Amino acid sequence: MQPAFVEYVWLIFGEDKIPTREVEIRLYELFDYKCPDDLVKSLMKMRSLGYLKGEVSVEMGGWVWWVDEECRSAPVRNDG
Repeated sequence: MQPAFVEYVWLIFGEDKIPTREVEIRLYELFDYKCPDDLVKSLMKMRSLGYLKGEVSVEMGGWVWWVDEECRSAPVRNDG
């Protein structure tokens, strides 16, 4: 995963815990970028690499994502 991509995603979270739809909105507002349909796939990959955390939230009606210090301290590998 490209380090710049990981850093951009971290920017949109700040200290917030947000649902997938809010991730899409923030990407668009900050970067004028609409993520392709595989946003959840990318978020899940980042989660598996330790770059962000997520869980299903009944209250929010889907996945909720966040970034903490543990995520930000994970070494970001450039895999192409």
